[in-house]
Amino acid sequence: ASAELPSLRALSYGGGKMPQPVIERAMALFPDTDFTNAYGLTETSSTIALLGPEDHRAAAASDDPKVRRRLTSVGRALPGVEIQIRDEEGNPLGPGQSGEIYVRGEQVSGEYLGRSSSVGPDGWFPTRDGGSMDEDGYLFVEGRIDDVIVRGGENLSPGEIEDTLLEHEAVADCAVVGVPDVQWGEAVAAVVVLREGRSASVEELQEWVRRHMRSSRVPARIEFWNELPYNETGKLLRREVKARLTQEQT
Repeated sequence: ASAELPSLRALSYGGGKMPQPVIERAMALFPDTDFTNAYGLTETSSTIALLGPEDHRAAAASDDPKVRRRLTSVGRALPGVEIQIRDEEGNPLGPGQSGEIYVRGEQVSGEYLGRSSSVGPDGWFPTRDGGSMDEDGYLFVEGRIDDVIVRGGENLSPGEIEDTLLEHEAVADCAVVGVPDVQWGEAVAAVVVLREGRSASVEELQEWVRRHMRSSRVPARIEFWNELPYNETGKLLRREVKARLTQEQT
């Protein structure tokens, strides 16, 4: 069913990763509303990539999972902006490969008063955000590089594990972080908020992730909380989640 808000013509969002079930539900509730997702940083004079209304509608109408997945992207680079995904050594990566997002363009400053510039001699600025791009240049932001979980030498993106958990019908919200582990260096831990009236066990959610992802992504530890901590702009306070889980572990 659609919501009765005929005067709502446009809705813009950004500032964090958008789970696919959430944007799909929003578009179903407001079928006549133009949705726009924008991605940018203070150092890039705000927006550098945009997923516009037509991108939303084309992705939502597609039967191709790869195209429909673009609903979770931040769109493509704006005119005059170049975006690359690079590995830890600064080498450009190909479509579908995860690394750090680099950006170049006249609007990029990469500098704060009293500090040296972070822009390289070739004009590229490292955003410290992790992500990937598909074959058509759609950018998928996976989170801060500092949030990457390093398990046994393998880099794991919390965002992709969170996306998988959010596809479970009982999960309303979740956060995935790395916690200290003697054997692996870091272990995957998840905090889950269940939907009202729904239930799920730790084993059920672990099996859900195992069926949809590689076994290394399965959370070794899952806790159920009533709510997750967010700041005033709606961003998940991942460090608080990690600190609480680490404290409980010691």
